[in-house]
Amino acid sequence: MFSYRHAFHAGNHADVLKHTALIAVLRHLTQKDTALNVFDTHAGAGLYRLDGDYAQTSGEAADGYLRLIFKQNEALALANQTQAATKNTTSKSSLEALPAALQDYLDVVASFNKGQNHKVYPGSPFIIHSLLQGRDRDRLKLFELHPTDAKTLRANIAQLDAGRLITVHQEDSFEGLKKFLPPPSRRALVLCDPSYELKTDYARVLTMMTDAVTRFATGTYMVWYPIIPRPEAHELPRKLKTLAQRAGRAWLNATLTVKSSKLTTDDAGDVVRPGLPASGVFVINPPHTLKAQLTAALEATAKLLAQDKNKSFEVESGSGA
Repeated sequence: MFSYRHAFHAGNHADVLKHTALIAVLRHLTQKDTALNVFDTHAGAGLYRLDGDYAQTSGEAADGYLRLIFKQNEALALANQTQAATKNTTSKSSLEALPAALQDYLDVVASFNKGQNHKVYPGSPFIIHSLLQGRDRDRLKLFELHPTDAKTLRANIAQLDAGRLITVHQEDSFEGLKKFLPPPSRRALVLCDPSYELKTDYARVLTMMTDAVTRFATGTYMVWYPIIPRPEAHELPRKLKTLAQRAGRAWLNATLTVKSSKLTTDDAGDVVRPGLPASGVFVINPPHTLKAQLTAALEATAKLLAQDKNKSFEVESGSGA
């Protein structure tokens, strides 16, 4: 049960999707001064080293966040060359421009690194905290059941000296979230992104969301899920859509595919598994600005992170009517 460690996957293409969406949602929610409660149901360790043993072993960040940085620097170098060759001072900005939501994601992650370092990758707890700074009435509650990650998370959070803003709960969030909904402020964002290490997680996510929407219908709920050859993975977004429609709530589903999910064989004839080919983010009660932001961001992301011709993205939504 405790074999999954997000440190192996920090900064991969799934994190790019999840954190781009998370930042866009939080930017919208923090436009209001009213207190906001944010719940991260599977917080992990909070901070990750991309030059550490775990990340180096998987190398997944090289095909995610680090590839985006490389592509951005490549585009900037090309812009500089073009500008120098043509002596055109207006061409540079058009060549290096990225969609606003994707650029915002890169800027937030870069803020945790000095210069061109790019060795630290913030998990969702630190991304959320960075966007809540200066909002003393907001509260961030982090759930992490893994004993090692919970200990590391507490140590990382202690460095922030955030006081009452952040609390860490080493408990099963599938049950623990219930006691906090609805929040006193009547404003909340719930981020749910389990590892799905156990296939029962898919059903538990649906049960959690059903209970949460029943308790607090106007909260914003964000669920990340993998897209893999498993029936539960494909059924989850369909069931979440049904949940939102029955509750009369607006919804949005965004997916990012970077490669084929088909098994291949190497030169020795051994089967090679492709790893995670795609993932999705399902949002109940999304900001009205989110669809346009993610459509632009994921169109660029799919091109930049494509590992084969099967790259794609999709953003669909529906009203609560």
